[in-house]
Parts: sequence; structure tokens; C-alpha cells
Amino acid sequence: MYRRFQKPSIWQEMDHLQREMNRLFDVSSKGPVFNTPSYPAINIWTNVDGQIISAEMPGVHPEDLDIDVTGDALSISGVRKPDEVAREALYHRRERGSGSFSRTIQLPFMVDVNQVEASFKDGVLLITLPRAEADKPKKITIKSK
Repeated sequence: MYRRFQKPSIWQEMDHLQREMNRLFDVSSKGPVFNTPSYPAINIWTNVDGQIISAEMPGVHPEDLDIDVTGDALSISGVRKPDEVAREALYHRRERGSGSFSRTIQLPFMVDVNQVEASFKDGVLLITLPRAEADKPKKITIKSK
């Protein structure tokens, strides 16, 4: 009896590729979580007067944060300390990362650095960035002759 060789279907190949990619990322994801530019997660609102930025940082203490505004760039950096567990305890699952993080956001306009305000409540950092007066749009009046 002859056995006929069949090529794998495209779906089998895609499944194999997915398994290999998962294996690759499982090996490389054992390091610090905060190397990705997506931490902290942020929302940005913009209007004519400035911007408001909120950043989620559960488990981070305000004294462990640094906020810098230079020109049209905002940098948020800090440290998230690991949970304290008993010395004999072994992790069953560890998904919450710890360590230092840094994120820089390019702003669409210059900011009045002297008026920047930041507050921290319930693990959410709220930063108000007023637009520099020189950078605000000016209404030009048209003179008729």
C-alpha cells in the first residue's frame, strides 16, 4: 500500500506559525514588563487652552514619580516596587511587573512650563499642561482701505 504525501493546508501552516510565534514571545517576555512604550497607559485630551493627560499607574507611589516638561515633550518616569511576599512563598502566577519605567510623549504645541499642574489619586496621575501664550492661535483682524 502506498501512502500519498499531502501538503499541509494554509490553515495548518498558519496554526504552526502562530504556535512558533507564541513560543518565541513566551521566551522573550520573561524580562521586565515596562520595556514596552505602552506603560503607563495614557489618555490625552486637547483643546485650544492646552492638554490634559491621565496615566494609569496602580501600585506606584507619587514620591516614586518624576515628571519633566521640556519644550513640546512630556516625560513621565518612575519606579514600581515589587510586592512584598514571605521569603518561603513561591509565585503561582506573576503578571504584574515591577521596576523602573519611562515614557516620553510628544506634545502638539509648546507648554507654559510654569503653569503645569499634576495630581495623583487612586493610582491615576492627572497632568494639566496649559498651552504657551505665544503658541496660541491669534485672531487676525482684517482692515479695509
